[in-house]
Amino acid sequence: MATAKKEASAAPAKKRTPNAAFMKPLTPSPALAAVVGSAPLPRTEVISKLWAYIKANNLQDASNKRMINADAKLKEVFGKPQVSMFEMAGLIGKHVK
Repeated sequence: MATAKKEASAAPAKKRTPNAAFMKPLTPSPALAAVVGSAPLPRTEVISKLWAYIKANNLQDASNKRMINADAKLKEVFGKPQVSMFEMAGLIGKHVK
């Protein structure tokens, strides 16, 4: 009986607040700005715009959807012709300040 009363009096779950580091606007490098625009954006928005660009230009590998085939603009950002979607976020870090 004591445990049921304890659960009822517990504070309601707090709404999760976004991490300030992820929401801080970052300025893209000229190579990245060619893809996502030159305005400062949060890291999450940079990744979203990159995915929109990848899908609009059909750059996902047909046989392995986890791989991204770079076109001329993305090759400047990634530094190689093909990257995995997991590797992409790490490579973007070098192109934002």
